[in-house]
This record gives sequence, C-alpha cells and structure tokens, in this order.
Amino acid sequence: MSEQIASADNKINDKDPINEFVTFFIDDQIFGIPVSDIHEVFHPQSITRVPLAPPEIRGVLNLRGRIVTAIEVREKLNLPALEQDQESLMAIGVEINGESYGLIIDRVGDVLQLPRGKSEAVPMNFDPVWQKFTTEIYRLEDKLLIILDIKRLLDFETKSEMAA
Repeated sequence: MSEQIASADNKINDKDPINEFVTFFIDDQIFGIPVSDIHEVFHPQSITRVPLAPPEIRGVLNLRGRIVTAIEVREKLNLPALEQDQESLMAIGVEINGESYGLIIDRVGDVLQLPRGKSEAVPMNFDPVWQKFTTEIYRLEDKLLIILDIKRLLDFETKSEMAA
C-alpha cells in the first residue's frame, strides 16, 4: 500500500502539512479515519446483543473492563450484511463524548500519511448516506480513499430522519 501512496502523491514534501489515517476495508472499498480519533484496533470477543437496539448496534462487549458498544459500519453505510464468524471480526476502537465504541469492519489496512492539499471534496453524486459521513476523498493509485467523520458516523438518528 505504501508504494501506492508515494506514486499517488508524487512525493510527499516535508514542508507539506500531513494527515495520518488508519485505513480499513468494507468489501473492496477503502475508508480512512484520522489516527488521532483511533484508540486501538482489536478482535472483539463475545458481543452481547442489546434488545430493541437499532440495527447498526451489533451489541456491547467488555474490553479490558470497559463496556464498548459494537457498531456495524456496514449497516451505517447501507451495505448488505456479511456473515462473519466471531474469530474473523475486526474492530477499530474510538471514544466520542466519553463513550467507547468498536467499529466492526471487514479488515484493517495501513496507516497512511497524505498531504492535506491533495484531498478532494465529496462528489455530489455520492450516495446521500455516504455523503453525510464523508469529509473528504483522496485518489490513490487504483482506488478512492473515503475519509469518514467519526462523530457523524456515530450519530444515531433513524434512517427515516436521515432520508428527510
């Protein structure tokens, strides 16, 4: 992946302000979250379902004594569910407003350093749900890196409110 970045950026200059992102995949799409928003990456163990919770809340888990809400990122992005066994699950740990969350993803990518000036605005033809959660996009060698806004992603309004 680092070779892709070097060619996509045409050399990162030490004088350019750099953004660092932890990347992850859902299907073949690569997403990024600023490193500063990430606490850890882990394999979630024994997720307990929460009755009457919205579909994007997979449940809660105990992570070293903390109660963490497991969020199904696929559901938040309106993507079809993927059957995964418990051992193959991956999660990215984040904390917002004193609450801990584990974002359930398909697989973790690399940490990428990209110049701030190389990002692009979110295209108008993006799916409205994706548009809501996306802050910017980077063109890599053969893919688009979609940068997500964690605060917006963890805003739990209903789908009918989102459509309005």
